[in-house]
Amino acid sequence: MNNKKLLYIGCTGILLFIIWTILIQIIDVQPIGVNGTNIGFATMNTYFHTLTGVHMLLYTITDWLGLVPLFVCMIFGVLGFIQLLARRSLCKVDYDFLLLGIYYIIVILAYFIFEMYPINYRPILINGYMEASYPSSTTLLVVTVMPTLVFQANRRLKNDTIKKIICILTNSFMIYMVLGRLISGVHWITDIIGSLLFSIGLFYMYKASVNTLEVLPWNFMKNYKNLGKIEDLPKKN
Repeated sequence: MNNKKLLYIGCTGILLFIIWTILIQIIDVQPIGVNGTNIGFATMNTYFHTLTGVHMLLYTITDWLGLVPLFVCMIFGVLGFIQLLARRSLCKVDYDFLLLGIYYIIVILAYFIFEMYPINYRPILINGYMEASYPSSTTLLVVTVMPTLVFQANRRLKNDTIKKIICILTNSFMIYMVLGRLISGVHWITDIIGSLLFSIGLFYMYKASVNTLEVLPWNFMKNYKNLGKIEDLPKKN
């Protein structure tokens, strides 16, 4: 897939997330939440929540497994830090690692913004407290971080078998986590949809950015270096 398509998918995902976020605040808004809080797409959300019910064991399992993407972030953070120490310059750290750091910062900022300004609350109380539910933070974390593991593995590993294993395990983990959070009943279905739109959009924008930098600036620098020093150029008679 070329960079234009990647960027198009990424921008479309973010745009759809923004539109979706607006729509859930104006369409079919009813006081169906905990303590009578307003929830958009109330009919759809109520139907799906009634259909799945609440499964606290599944919620607890997926909550603990939410530490896995945090561990992945730590691994890449350590690798980037090792490069920084070895090369003694932030500019010499691999550009895809630098972009990955910015990418993770955006994810963290999005989490804190929606925690500070809740769009809606969970269908149930968690330990007796109302908690922000949109977008599903665990789903967002998993679907933004885990694809970067596959992406980096494909870029840096040479063994195709290992790359396939990482891809299969990662995709299986993501599917389990998304379905687990959906079926556990601790989120509205609109919360899961919002997380998926944001995560997919952001990841494709990251992927397009890395591929663009790989094609343009670095190839130019390589060609520039091949020109040689000024004194090596032939002199005019």
